[in-house]
Amino acid sequence: MKRLATALPLIAAGCATAPVTGDLPQTPPVASASGLERVLGHDARSLIGLFGQPELDVREEAARKLQFAGPICVLDAYLYSKGGREAVVTYVDARQPDGRDIDRASCVAALAAAHRR
Repeated sequence: MKRLATALPLIAAGCATAPVTGDLPQTPPVASASGLERVLGHDARSLIGLFGQPELDVREEAARKLQFAGPICVLDAYLYSKGGREAVVTYVDARQPDGRDIDRASCVAALAAAHRR
């Protein structure tokens, strides 16, 4: 019985998981609307006033995508119409010109600043 009492902690220790080495998978960032007030809820005219003419203007039924590009990033703004009202931006996506992720609010600020120059 004494041996069993001594062996139990060793057996339990053997069941513990081994430490993880190497790179752990990164948790994807949570998309925040902070800093996007200049675009979310605004219409196409407002976006064109802020960024200039879009590189792309794609229309599909009640949806529209405007794409604005600059040296720092590419911004896709998705506009949707509800109840016959004018389409407004409900979502934006941003990336660097090479396709890597970039903060959406930073992209908005960079494109707006580039247009003001």
